[in-house]
Amino acid sequence: MSWCEPRDCNIRRRRPGGAFGVVAGVALLLLAGCSAGEGFRPMYGATASTPGVQEKLAKVEVSTIPSRVGQRIRNELIFQNTGGGLPEKPEYRLDITIRESLGSTLVTSTGEAQSQIYTLDARFKLVRLRDKSVVFQGSSQGRAEFERFQQIYSNVRARDDAENRAARVVADDIKTRLAAVLSSDRI
Repeated sequence: MSWCEPRDCNIRRRRPGGAFGVVAGVALLLLAGCSAGEGFRPMYGATASTPGVQEKLAKVEVSTIPSRVGQRIRNELIFQNTGGGLPEKPEYRLDITIRESLGSTLVTSTGEAQSQIYTLDARFKLVRLRDKSVVFQGSSQGRAEFERFQQIYSNVRARDDAENRAARVVADDIKTRLAAVLSSDRI
């Protein structure tokens, strides 16, 4: 079988569009109409841009979490929810407990780890302040790998960076889950 140009081999070229283009265009118009008003709402999630959710997130007071990593999670949540300030009149309190662990990977024959994985487990509960009831609770996990070096300062810095990455993952996950709960009408 030989290779030939479409014009030489009497092969028709497909033109873009056709029935598929018409169906896709109609679908896009329908979706554009839904998202312009209040008619379209995500089925399985909400974001801080969902109407009213950012205001509710700003009314969540984040309790103090012990340790440097706990403080990092707290600061991330406060900044994401209120822009850095404390809530004026909190309606909810978010209590978080964390557990940290370190696992070694790539262990040499002398027993030294060349790489480690930092794991951060967080359990949280959202408490409504007016009646002290728990309206939502859950858990989140963040993991971050880091390399081990010969220099002590490099090891400390690499672990700090891994802790910060894991804390950011946990804070983002908690915020997303709180946004989904606060956007619903059930609380």
